[in-house]
Amino acid sequence: MQKPSIPKGTRDFSPEEMAKRNYIFDTIRSVFYLYGFKQIETPAMENLSTLMGKYGEEGDKLLFKILNSGDFLSDVKPEDLESQNLVRLTNQMCEKGLRYDLTVPFARFVVMHRNEISFPFRRFQIQPVWRADRPQKGRYREFFQCDADIVGSDSLLNEVELIQIMDEVFRRFNIRVCIKMNNRKILSGIAEIIGEADKIVDITVAIDKLDKIGLENVNLELAAKGISEEAIAKLQPIINLSGSNREKTATLKTVLASSEVGMKGVGEIQTVLDKIELLSIPTELELDLTLARGLNYYTGAIFEVKALDVQIGSISGGGRYDNLTGVFGMPDVSGVGISFGADRIFDVLNQLNLYPEDAGQTTKVLFVNFGETEENYIMPLLSKLRRSGVNAEIYPEAVKMKKQLSYADDNRIAYVAMVGETEMQSGKITLKNMTSGEQTSIEPEQLPEFLRTL
Repeated sequence: MQKPSIPKGTRDFSPEEMAKRNYIFDTIRSVFYLYGFKQIETPAMENLSTLMGKYGEEGDKLLFKILNSGDFLSDVKPEDLESQNLVRLTNQMCEKGLRYDLTVPFARFVVMHRNEISFPFRRFQIQPVWRADRPQKGRYREFFQCDADIVGSDSLLNEVELIQIMDEVFRRFNIRVCIKMNNRKILSGIAEIIGEADKIVDITVAIDKLDKIGLENVNLELAAKGISEEAIAKLQPIINLSGSNREKTATLKTVLASSEVGMKGVGEIQTVLDKIELLSIPTELELDLTLARGLNYYTGAIFEVKALDVQIGSISGGGRYDNLTGVFGMPDVSGVGISFGADRIFDVLNQLNLYPEDAGQTTKVLFVNFGETEENYIMPLLSKLRRSGVNAEIYPEAVKMKKQLSYADDNRIAYVAMVGETEMQSGKITLKNMTSGEQTSIEPEQLPEFLRTL
């Protein structure tokens, strides 16, 4: 008999792990609410017509397609099967796909519900996404994203608020990070002044890989895309630009003086930096010209968050997109958003052991089961405890005490309550601290308050 398994790039999560993951989701959710965002959800699968063409050629290849139900070969011609043209066959056999991110489904949501939405619309979404990527450390085929977006506003105050949200979330997690920032208009300006304006997508996709593959391989990829040696040479000092954020923007004003779009990007970066200076944000904010974020739909500011104490890919990112809803027939709706990678944050918190002590605890007290008479005495007490907000349970069978205490230990239950014949006669409960072994005799009425304060 074949041993059961799960697909590569996916994971099971134990109750203890889920408690930790819920700590992550609850922390991020509470910060989103703090800044006035409202929650929505969209389906796990979307029509492929919604998804295809929105993530660039590389993104399209990573979409999980869903075979049509029933006879999925019914619309396929024999000659197409023989030709083995995968693109054509996929289009004929699959109408739907699993969502690749939450931003494109959100754009579709905005267009479909435009008459019910009040703009600017601040939404957040915490749901899984799927990518047919090669699984590796920190990269999964199924993972959760926690997105916040503001649509219907061009104001750069939105970018400033998103930087504050990233700072707040990672400070609450006690993760030291650097927020890297760039602007796609600056990248367009750079492509313009090196004489390769039409190759902006190829340039950004290549230089976005600088951290992963190094400068030499980036240059090889640029050459392979048909970018001239002269243009690659002009690109080197820009990629390697160093100094403070102010020094970098000053240099860019000189370098990009002849590019209108480039100068607009520098102005936007300058405005955001000026606003951030008014706030006491301890997190490092770095202008990084190699940051391109591979997705084609960004048009302005782009962000990426790197953990400083763990070797892992970006744990948050996002940016400004001016024309995403345009592909769904609703032009001129500007948006800006960020996404927290919950699975990578989970890995970082695990590696650095940064979870609060109570993150993995669920049940606070277990009632030992001595038999039916004691069960009947305990049940109303248990009900009262739960109504007062204390997580509590009773062992379902009257088995040996050792087995019941082992169950409490295995499930990290802090207290065990014992109600036997002596306790029922005295009207008291014996409460055992499972860490110290200390036993306390307590009135039933005092139990909810006692356990709530721990």
